[in-house]
Amino acid sequence: MIYNQWYPVLESKEVKFGKPLGIKRLGERLVFFRKASNEVVCLYDRCTHRGASLSHGKIVDDHIQCPFHGLEFDSKGKCVKIPANGFQQEIPKRYDNQSFLTFEKNDFIYIFYGEAEKATESLPYFDEVEDFYSYSTLVDYWNVHYSRVIENQLDVVHLPFIHRTTIGRGNKTLVNGPVAKWIDDVLNIWVYNEVDEGQIPKKASELQEEPPPQLRFKYPNVWLNLISKEIKLIIAFVPIDEENTKLYMRYYQKISKVPLLKGFIAWTGKIGSYVIERQDKRIVETQLPKRSDLKSDENLIPGDRPIVMYRAKREEMIRLNNKNKSE
Repeated sequence: MIYNQWYPVLESKEVKFGKPLGIKRLGERLVFFRKASNEVVCLYDRCTHRGASLSHGKIVDDHIQCPFHGLEFDSKGKCVKIPANGFQQEIPKRYDNQSFLTFEKNDFIYIFYGEAEKATESLPYFDEVEDFYSYSTLVDYWNVHYSRVIENQLDVVHLPFIHRTTIGRGNKTLVNGPVAKWIDDVLNIWVYNEVDEGQIPKKASELQEEPPPQLRFKYPNVWLNLISKEIKLIIAFVPIDEENTKLYMRYYQKISKVPLLKGFIAWTGKIGSYVIERQDKRIVETQLPKRSDLKSDENLIPGDRPIVMYRAKREEMIRLNNKNKSE
């Protein structure tokens, strides 16, 4: 995982009042709950006393209470009560838990994975969908590292093969470019695939950057597909651990505000996304190793340029942000 980054990890509706939620994210067991103010709290899902899961406990006065011996922790992770020691006994800091900064936006819950003082105000998402009328969400689990799933969405070479019956129809196997460029920390990709009639593929330098780009990616884990001016697909690739990823696929539409029609458009978009996603999943889960890296034994081709750029940036961010993690 890339340290010192905001990650969307849950949809807002998944964390309910009065009910702790225990999940695994970023390789860690975490517990989420809401305070009376609606603020979302995130701590390690482990009591500092004897290691019981806090998510099996309950919420008491905006604190989470361990189900085993009743220790209570506030929203900052501070242990505020050890019942067996009496309320007048001072509580040593060694009983404190660790909290994570949280932020709620776009109907997502974000956590900052890193040093709180390095948190920025910028969140990974595409705010241009704020004026869209509605969205529908498809959720799925993939048994592969999140980097592999992201790379699949940056891969313009696989379309006529994996998706030959859907979005890859037309046998456009020849890949011109593609054009890929970082603009304001967003990887923008223009796709120029065409039918192979014996012509030599054009280099990226020979192609024009005709706006807008079809694909965009924001670190650490959010991707956008510009299907049309009225339809956009956004995916949050949420790391569970080194070998598992949860996808939140959102199909945004700006075609109709009419309730019944709006619902039908959302439903058809969701079904279409499901079919395409399953075509990808059955192949990507076979890739080895499960995590991708810049230096590997793969033999890449010019059409893989967006993947190389993603890997290079990821390696740089890991080097810069993770260097002091264990110090």
